[in-house]
Amino acid sequence: MLAGVLAAAATAASGIDPGIEETTILLGATASLSEPEPAAVVRGASAYFRYVNARGGVNGRMISYRVVDDGSDPAQAVQATLRLVDEDGVFAIVNATGTEQNLATRPYLNAAKVPQLFVGSGATAFGSDYRRYPWTIGFRPSLRDEGRIYGGYASRSRPGARIAVLYDDDTAGLELLAGVKLGIARSKARVVAAEPADLDLETQVASLKASGANVLALFVEPTTASQAFAFANRLGWRPLLVTTSAAKVEGAVSIAFVKDPADVAWREDPAIKLYRAIMSRYAKGANAQDVNHVYGMAVGYETVKVLKAVGQTPTRAAVGAQTRKLRDPSDPFLLPGITIRTAATDHFPLEQALLQRWSKGGWKGFGGLWG
Repeated sequence: MLAGVLAAAATAASGIDPGIEETTILLGATASLSEPEPAAVVRGASAYFRYVNARGGVNGRMISYRVVDDGSDPAQAVQATLRLVDEDGVFAIVNATGTEQNLATRPYLNAAKVPQLFVGSGATAFGSDYRRYPWTIGFRPSLRDEGRIYGGYASRSRPGARIAVLYDDDTAGLELLAGVKLGIARSKARVVAAEPADLDLETQVASLKASGANVLALFVEPTTASQAFAFANRLGWRPLLVTTSAAKVEGAVSIAFVKDPADVAWREDPAIKLYRAIMSRYAKGANAQDVNHVYGMAVGYETVKVLKAVGQTPTRAAVGAQTRKLRDPSDPFLLPGITIRTAATDHFPLEQALLQRWSKGGWKGFGGLWG
């Protein structure tokens, strides 16, 4: 403890923020490393940072990215974050995954004025609570915006749409449902039934069908979505399906904002070729078809842009200020036309997305950008 206090005092006296050394920048994150999606997100970012380091780093400093397993437990995320900041002395927490985990660590990080950059969650709070938590910023489109896009699409493709929603009774499910209602607010479409998923899924699907819905929104875990789809088929119900991209159900419509390495449309794309080269060198053995790695690299790219922009002697305050004025159309891992944009009163970097449909084992984009 004494050593930590002395180190902190020396850092304060030098005017250099923790995590900044002559040749390194120390960044941290927490994630559930036993779960495929969060593990891929931080792995993709880590691989990109190693690629940048091999080309000279950021303003002459190498990025060290320390990721701690939180087991998808908010309490563990808090303890891991305390260690990363107080003991390891990270400069910023970048790309930490999980809604509840990031909500749990947000008060401490903001009180300590440690940047909580590009949170790995779509919860609206990470952008809308900017006055209370100015050191926190999200990355991906918010869940409410995602739901709004689904509602808008349903109302356009099925004029007067009658929408049934099966949702998880958590932050994600409730925000997606609220977004759908926003998306249909100025149309003749309406939500005719909405039920939180329970164990008697077959009865629930029958109830949703009985509502007369011609659109079914599945805002549930992928396994639950697949089961609900199977029950709907068994009942002879063929509604328009909308769902999150994690739930890969034949014919379902979802959103995308990063390039999918499994989509042949991007096979010759320079960014995806670079992505595969980075994965081959810095994430050997990982599934390069997993789009979550691309998402992680998109975050890594933007993190490097922010660090470069704040100059030779980066400070936490400068990083915070930079994240409030982002204007970047150059992230190669995002879909064409998508621009990262923020302001003092806008902490949602991404607010555009492309619709995609799951067909024959893959997502296929269609139409233009929504946002």
